[in-house]
Amino acid sequence: MVHPDQVRSAITQALPDAVVAVEDLTGGGDHLSVSVVSAAFAGLSRVKQHQLVYGALRSELASEAIHALALNTSIPA
Repeated sequence: MVHPDQVRSAITQALPDAVVAVEDLTGGGDHLSVSVVSAAFAGLSRVKQHQLVYGALRSELASEAIHALALNTSIPA
């Protein structure tokens, strides 16, 4: 289980300009929906964008503190 603030913090450490929204889908802290908006995604494929976020959450995913992650990434409008 991971708290949404921990997820937000891990992502903003890797992507300092990121605007991050985290939703706990089940109330158990291990099934999350995350939206990340960052200028760092400009020019990157969706796969590369997601890889940046997965890298930021490497330890949480490896330990299975996050069991399921629905991820949406975009660049600022």
